[in-house]
Amino acid sequence: METWTPLGCFSKGLLFSALFLALELPQGSQAALHIEMIPEQPQKNQDLLLSLHGVPSTAQDFIWYLGEEASGGTRLFSYIPGLPRPQRDGSAMGQRDIVGFPNGSMLLRNAQPSDSGTYQVAATMNPAWTMKAKIDVQVAGAREVSSLLPVHAGITVAIIIGSLAIGSLLVCGIAYVLVTRSRKGRSPRNPATEKPEVNLSPESGDSNIYEVMPSPVFLVSPISDTEQGSPPMSQPLPPPPASQEPEPEHQHYQDLLNPDPAPYCQLVPTS
Repeated sequence: METWTPLGCFSKGLLFSALFLALELPQGSQAALHIEMIPEQPQKNQDLLLSLHGVPSTAQDFIWYLGEEASGGTRLFSYIPGLPRPQRDGSAMGQRDIVGFPNGSMLLRNAQPSDSGTYQVAATMNPAWTMKAKIDVQVAGAREVSSLLPVHAGITVAIIIGSLAIGSLLVCGIAYVLVTRSRKGRSPRNPATEKPEVNLSPESGDSNIYEVMPSPVFLVSPISDTEQGSPPMSQPLPPPPASQEPEPEHQHYQDLLNPDPAPYCQLVPTS
């Protein structure tokens, strides 16, 4: 007859807890494993590094796959640290140039658009514990890169043209303000630059408009304004008047005492 003892119950409970922890540990470790893509946006003919983080020190081997499923047909290579030849290429390697590293990372040289897809890695700790991680890779081709260039070029040209337009508007505004202030500050009547008034009176009998200007040289008045012919400036200068002898001091009194009878002789009496 079997009897129930507390020791047997304790042993079964401990075994169940250990089994539960063993099953949950790989799932928690799998969440800590992740892949970093360098650069984040790979271009054609550019080296691509898939750096693996969160790998325990007890990792025994790494297997990389290219595809949604991890199988023999999608295996790129396997890497076993510590062996003389640690890397073994798989059926999905093809013509790709891939280098593995002891920490589980991989380097894809001269990446092409055909290398785009889902990359998976499986890190084996022991036969009962395997950690996995995956990442989607998109390698941009030459056409995709060239299609992005006109967009950036158009934005750059628009920024340059807008800056030039704003600068020209500012310059024109400053010039307008300066010209307006200079006109307001100028005197309404400047004697130094004021022109002489022009006589437009209709009484002069001349419909022409003349402007009086100061002469740089001294002008001599002509002898007679009634003479026609040669211009006034061509007339010879008049001879200087003959010097007259000074009259005696009592000449006026002598004229009164001895008047000239000639003017009186011309008077004719009338009847």
